[in-house]
Amino acid sequence: MTLELDHVGIGEEPGAALPVVSAVAAPGHPGVVAVETEQAPVLASLVAGGRMQPDTGRLLLDGHEDAAAVRRAFALVDTPGVAEPFPVMTVKQIVREELAFAAQRPSRDHVDTVLEELGLGHYADTPVQRVPTAVRVRLLVELALLRDGVTGLVVTAPERHGGAVEEWFAVLRDVARRGVTVVLVTSKAAAATVETLLDTTETVQTHDDAATHVALQTEGPDDAALSGGTEPGLPSSPSVTAESATVPTEATP
Repeated sequence: MTLELDHVGIGEEPGAALPVVSAVAAPGHPGVVAVETEQAPVLASLVAGGRMQPDTGRLLLDGHEDAAAVRRAFALVDTPGVAEPFPVMTVKQIVREELAFAAQRPSRDHVDTVLEELGLGHYADTPVQRVPTAVRVRLLVELALLRDGVTGLVVTAPERHGGAVEEWFAVLRDVARRGVTVVLVTSKAAAATVETLLDTTETVQTHDDAATHVALQTEGPDDAALSGGTEPGLPSSPSVTAESATVPTEATP
C-alpha cells in the first residue's frame, strides 16, 4: 500500500497555512513530510490521513484518489488536538482506553498482557509525559495498529517531546519493515536527520545485497552445503536478537 502526497497545500503564499509539500510512503520505506510552524504539522497530518481536502495537489492511495479508503486504512498518531493523549494519563490508562476504542476487552489482564508483550510493563503507572520519546512513539503506534483494518500510520511531530531523532525514528523504521505504511510529519531539522538515516540504511542494504550476490556467484557446490557450522548440511544456531513486539493497536482520533 503506497500513499503519495503529490504537491498538496492549503492556502496561498506567502504565509500559506500548509506550504506545498510532497512525499511518498510505502511498506519498508517511511514517507517524510517536513513542515514548520505550529499549525502546519496538524494540517499536513489531516491531509495525509484523508481527513482534510487540500486546496492544491492530490492525495493518492496506490495511484488513486480515494480519501475514504485512506481514512479507513490510516490512523493519526499523536496529532495535537486530534489524537494526542492527555499528558497526565498513565501508560496503562492509555492502553485501556485504546483497547476499548479498538473494540477489544479493556480488562486489567488484557492491559497487562499488551504492556508485557511490548516490553513496557515497568512504565505502566508512569504518566505519558514522563516516558522517553521513543517509548511514547512505540506505545502509540502499536496501539494505533490495534484497530481493525489499520495498515498505515500518520505520525505527527514526535520531535516536540524531545529525545534523539535516531532513537524514535528507529521505532518507525522497524514498524515500516513489518509491512506498515508510515508517514512521518516532522520539522525540517528532524527531517534532515531522518533522510540521512534512510540514505545510510539503503546504502548498507545495497552493499549487503551485492555482497550476497557475489558470494553466490563465486562459491562452489561444496560451499553451498556449508551453512555456518563445521560440517556440510549442519546449520549454525540462529543468532538471538530482541525484536519489536507485533501487538497491533490505535491512537484515538
